[in-house]
Amino acid sequence: MVLTPEVDAPPAVIVQRIETFTVALPTLRDFAVAGGAVTDRGSPSIRVLVKVTASDGSTGWGEATPIPSWTYETTESIVSTLEQYLAPAAQGLSLWDLDGLVRACDRAIRRGWSTGMPLARAALDVAWHDALARSRGVSLGELWGRRRHDTVDLCWIATGDDPAALAESVAEGQAHGYRHFKIKTGLVPGQDEAVEAARVKAVREAAPDARLIVDANQAGTQDSALRLARLLAPFEVAALEQPLPANDIEGLRRLRDLSPVPIAVDESLRHPTDLASFVRRGAIGIAVAKVQRCAGLTLSLRQCQLAEDCGVALMGSGLTESDIGLAASLHLFAAHDLIAPADLNGRQFLSSPYATGPVIQVRAGVAEVPSGPGLGIGIDEGIVRELAR
Repeated sequence: MVLTPEVDAPPAVIVQRIETFTVALPTLRDFAVAGGAVTDRGSPSIRVLVKVTASDGSTGWGEATPIPSWTYETTESIVSTLEQYLAPAAQGLSLWDLDGLVRACDRAIRRGWSTGMPLARAALDVAWHDALARSRGVSLGELWGRRRHDTVDLCWIATGDDPAALAESVAEGQAHGYRHFKIKTGLVPGQDEAVEAARVKAVREAAPDARLIVDANQAGTQDSALRLARLLAPFEVAALEQPLPANDIEGLRRLRDLSPVPIAVDESLRHPTDLASFVRRGAIGIAVAKVQRCAGLTLSLRQCQLAEDCGVALMGSGLTESDIGLAASLHLFAAHDLIAPADLNGRQFLSSPYATGPVIQVRAGVAEVPSGPGLGIGIDEGIVRELAR
């Protein structure tokens, strides 16, 4: 039998246009991490949205969260990186070529200790995934051939400076149906570990049956982190997250060996090779999956698969995204097995006026994973343009 090429093969679908929108979203509550403020109720929450348009008319959306208190990317650097470096490098690539997108971004912005401009890259990568899946009429889980869960449990962020305020925050979360909680430490530089432990105790007493995560966001030293971990042991926390600076691999290895509570690693894991380094050194037992930190879904999937293959447990987290970022994270986490409720707290601290039907349903602290094409949510571009600065 002689095989002949198809005479009328369909033309390749390429990415024709990449647009950025800096939008101001309504802020609902104050939120801070060890590095400083994330949201301020008196000011809008700024997010950078990316729209990808392909030659077949398919479109996709992604999101970057400029939080200088968490990492070095600002609104200005994200926008300039996308418009002057990443978009010119990526435009014209085949829509199916996700690996080619990663390599094009690697060439445009080289890696240092971190993946080059991961938040900007994540917005482009997610929009690319969304457009690709929509062009084929499938959800992201169907595109990957991997969706293990239809829902993802979320945790509520317990906020407040003192035990009484934290108890009120927990009660508010419980009123919304949330059963699990996360608390940030290190908000006051040099705060005594006993004071931090008292704050955690207040949350545990207010929610005795909750899965409780404590997140230090790199605020500790080897000695202070170990003291804190020992004080937290009676409260049965699911994990103490990133208690040391991101580049202190040996410190995290030592802490993992000595700590009476599980240690989770977040900010240290910018690229799959970072996880490989931690595994080789026996420095990690729990890895935190985070789409923006890993420059998008392509590298996040690789990192999550590596964690599973190496027997490293997974937790899920986000960067206080609006609904675009929330949808991307839900698809990623639904493709894996998490050991704790995911910290996808965007709905707690801001709203997404651009989101139209279908919208993500969160009921009693449980998010339904969208099932429609692409990210599975509707975006009103007119509202995006109204919100744009």
